[in-house]
Amino acid sequence: MVQAKTWVLTKHFDGFPKKSDFELKVEELPAPKDGEVLLEAVFLSVDPYMRPFSAFRMKEGEVMIGTQVAKVIQSKNPAFPVGSHVVSRSGWRTHSVSDGKDLVPVMPEWPQDVSLSLALGSIGMPGLTALYGIEEVLGLQKGETLLVNAAAGAVGSMVGQIAKIKGCKVVGSAGSDAKVAFLKELGFDEAFNYKTVGSLEEALKKASPEGYDCFFENVGGAFSSIALQQMKDFGRIAVCGSISTYNDTTPQTGPFPHFTMIVKQLKMEGFMQSRWEHKHPESIKRLMGWLKESKLQCREHVTKGFENMPAAFMGLLQGENIGKAVVAV
Repeated sequence: MVQAKTWVLTKHFDGFPKKSDFELKVEELPAPKDGEVLLEAVFLSVDPYMRPFSAFRMKEGEVMIGTQVAKVIQSKNPAFPVGSHVVSRSGWRTHSVSDGKDLVPVMPEWPQDVSLSLALGSIGMPGLTALYGIEEVLGLQKGETLLVNAAAGAVGSMVGQIAKIKGCKVVGSAGSDAKVAFLKELGFDEAFNYKTVGSLEEALKKASPEGYDCFFENVGGAFSSIALQQMKDFGRIAVCGSISTYNDTTPQTGPFPHFTMIVKQLKMEGFMQSRWEHKHPESIKRLMGWLKESKLQCREHVTKGFENMPAAFMGLLQGENIGKAVVAV
């Protein structure tokens, strides 16, 4: 019998998450049956989506949702030999038993000198989100100008870099001077700290006086309302996130974008990377190729210790991370 530590959601979040919303529990796991494997978490992901999705994907008392890179430590399933690594949606737990149906093997040609944690970041869900938002939703073309907010986060930093690979002008917004410096390191053409500019409208105009062809939206709220005014006619907006609204107890209201969208004939589309799951193997190889060619930088914000999962999650929602936030067990 193996003991698994788990983080349980004791109470649905009301406003910003609190330490008391989580409880650390221990459970006994049975030995794997035929067709099953026993997994041990190596890296766990904390992501903004966990905040809104927990409200309708979870019940109080359940293990927090999430993805991890895990090592197979016992196996009765020949598809997953002992010692191999997988990406698993088993949530905030140190160990789990799986029948293999929810497991994605880490690509067999994963380079020895690349941390497996990147399978939760640049070479995983956030990287895929950036890639599909740019190619499938926006249809970004060489020479166009792209705006991305929350640009120093796991998705935003990949969006900017992929757009530069495609020969575009990239403008990024972030919430600290250190993050702005990071965006400059990544090759963003323009970057600014939205918390310290006198006027967001003026900052957007200064960064790209001619306007924006494409907008990769991660923030929502007031930023979105102002940014839409700066779009070129026939501009395209990919709506990936709305982190400025996730912890609201009272929903934000207006101004509403409809007239701007009519006059500028804008196209706005929400999306999740799972829509293109059939492309994941090929897309992950493309992302890894860019990394090996030094066309991508993959910054991580690593928190050590499974006991620190709630703190890492709350820190992410407060913007403490540059790049992808992960927890190393």
